[in-house]
Amino acid sequence: MNRILSITTLGLALIGAGIATSADAASRRVVHPNAEGGTTATAITARSGPNGGAAVRGRGVATDGQGNATAVSGAALRGPNGATAARAGATTRTADGAVQHRSGMAAQGAQGSVDSSGSATKTADGQITQNRTTSATSAATGNSATRTSAYNSGSGRTRSTTCFDAGGATIACPTRP
Repeated sequence: MNRILSITTLGLALIGAGIATSADAASRRVVHPNAEGGTTATAITARSGPNGGAAVRGRGVATDGQGNATAVSGAALRGPNGATAARAGATTRTADGAVQHRSGMAAQGAQGSVDSSGSATKTADGQITQNRTTSATSAATGNSATRTSAYNSGSGRTRSTTCFDAGGATIACPTRP
């Protein structure tokens, strides 16, 4: 399973380093038995555009023959205008039915930046918990907002949003018209 993460990380690093393929698109897919008695499948795709844009995407799945499985995926892109974005996620399912998911994303461009990360868990007995934190910053003002949300199947959902000025002081959040 570490091999899947390594392949995904490598692909994401290629675009981050600005390494382009000699063609406009390249891909590779591999499926094989693994040492844990299951199967490992990986795929990576890279594309580049005529104006400097590029994207790479990788994903992988590994099973162990005992009912456990892990899936990971990631993608990164660079626009011709210099904007960048990346996302990654991993989900693990155990033989007893428990599931754990983690994911995150980040993007940055002329308007500002946004990043988000979170996780979700379902236990073998069906209890669910989830949390996510998302932050956005305006390039024009430097002001930012952070939203947190959490869910627990026993107690429900909670949410909060806090806004900050460019210096980091808490300010009132703007209201929607």
